[in-house]
Amino acid sequence: MKIPRDLSGEDLVNLLCRHWDYRIIHRQGSHIVLETAGPSPHRLTVPAHKSLRVGTLSAILRAVARHKGVERQDLLKSL
Repeated sequence: MKIPRDLSGEDLVNLLCRHWDYRIIHRQGSHIVLETAGPSPHRLTVPAHKSLRVGTLSAILRAVARHKGVERQDLLKSL
């Protein structure tokens, strides 16, 4: 599945909070810091830009997939 080119940082944060058990810790400038407790503590920083660059989005998805123990394709399907 192809990575979306028009996904905003806010949309990605909402998706991670709704479907993947992340919560917003704080905002600092144009970045949003998320955290999850399961299966172990994990912090993630997402830029709050209008559209995320493909490499940035790919790196965030890779980190979430590795931490949650799921395939990256499963994350892409939820987008």
